[in-house]
Amino acid sequence: MGLSAEDRRLVSAAIHAAEARTEGEIVCVLAESSAEATPLAILVAALAALALPWLLMGLSQLPVVQILALQVVLFVGLMALLFLPRVRVALLPRATRRAMAHRAAMEQFLRRGIGRTRGHTGILIFVSLAERYARIVADEAIASRVAQAEWQAAVDALTGHLGEGRIGQGFIEAIERCGAVLARHFPASADKPNQLPDRIYLV
Repeated sequence: MGLSAEDRRLVSAAIHAAEARTEGEIVCVLAESSAEATPLAILVAALAALALPWLLMGLSQLPVVQILALQVVLFVGLMALLFLPRVRVALLPRATRRAMAHRAAMEQFLRRGIGRTRGHTGILIFVSLAERYARIVADEAIASRVAQAEWQAAVDALTGHLGEGRIGQGFIEAIERCGAVLARHFPASADKPNQLPDRIYLV
């Protein structure tokens, strides 16, 4: 997904440095795709394969066996194409893609245990590449004191780097910006534990 081992190390280091200044916990997740368009891909490929004999009847007198073979080739070829993440996502309306990416972000928030931190001061930095979707999800204690608009600068920095293929740098800058917001609202206490792994998850 364009994230090297060195990128992952640098992202982990950025999380560790940001968390040293705050009670907050930062978790990063990079998804290749959030959309599940499998049934639609199968339907499109099947309809194209079923339509093929009708097209061929008017153009040639191929034997039935050859027509069946061409149907299979067309179906398999279209399935291979339509299962590419970006092509599969392109089959869906933009609003549906964003809704699926948002749902995936909420699922990752729960799966990574962000809502179980002491004081409920965790955030998720989530990116889904195929949908070109980025979002910061804050736990309840943070959300009650920090407006969603305050995270926009981090999201803008992240998406700016993503647009130029610098995924690792995008996460690092977003982490630094989020760390500054968290440190301002939730400065670190003397006994602050590190409750969640300082890493980026690839899904």
